[in-house]
Amino acid sequence: MEYEYMRALRQRFFTEPDVALQKEVEKGWRSLSERVSKEDQRRILGLVDLQAALLEETTLASFVSGFQLALGIAGEITPYSFASDEEDRAEERRDHRGEA
Repeated sequence: MEYEYMRALRQRFFTEPDVALQKEVEKGWRSLSERVSKEDQRRILGLVDLQAALLEETTLASFVSGFQLALGIAGEITPYSFASDEEDRAEERRDHRGEA
């Protein structure tokens, strides 16, 4: 698979949807299934499956884009180094004393 590592990362940080929303969907499905034929139920389930697959691909693509953006930003930022910062401050103090 093209993005197996990204899928694993996304799964690591994925949070489950609100349980109340899932229950509402199930309640709506039960109500609808009582009113439509078995053939129409299969069609609806097929559409829902396609929508779920599309949502999965869309969320993965969004995660990958965000991850790539974060890597790009991280690459542009100079990492902080305590040692370098201390050396810079010491040098500034030496320069300041030398001027006085």
